Amino acid sequence: MSDPRYPIGRFAPPASYSPELRSGFIDQIAAAPGHLRDAVQALTAAQLGTPYREGGWTVAQVVHHLPDSHVNAYVRFKLAVTEEAPAIKVYNEGLWAELPDATSTDIAGSLALLAALHQRWTVLLRSLTPRDFDRTFVHPVNGSVTLDRTLALYAWHGRHHVAHITQLRQRMAW
Repeated sequence: MSDPRYPIGRFAPPASYSPELRSGFIDQIAAAPGHLRDAVQALTAAQLGTPYREGGWTVAQVVHHLPDSHVNAYVRFKLAVTEEAPAIKVYNEGLWAELPDATSTDIAGSLALLAALHQRWTVLLRSLTPRDFDRTFVHPVNGSVTLDRTLALYAWHGRHHVAHITQLRQRMAW
């Protein structure tokens, strides 16, 4: 059995980036909210409270995690295109997932937030030039990170978490 933590595999950045590849990543980011909404459609409160794997987050926590994570990415993009190599702040996603707003099974707000966020983010992404994607921010652990790499990472990230939910649904025959 494959590792349930990485249902689509671990993130592997491309060796190089082209306008076509970037466009595909932007399309994946644009589509992520709809894919997430489809993945959780008609789930009951009990199903939303089910961990996607042993020791993992519940489906609801995964749903709440996506806007938490992607709002941070959106801000990082905006910082990087308006400042020279800004230092960014990291957050403890595990602790964020334990806060009351993420342990609730009411996911409607997070689905709406992700949709609105991705609409704005996609507008920003489609306005950037190839040179803009070479811009960087400084991550306290990972050092200098390009927007190209970040774009690829977050395109993967949305698919990764949707796959957590869809694979759980398949295993549980929901």
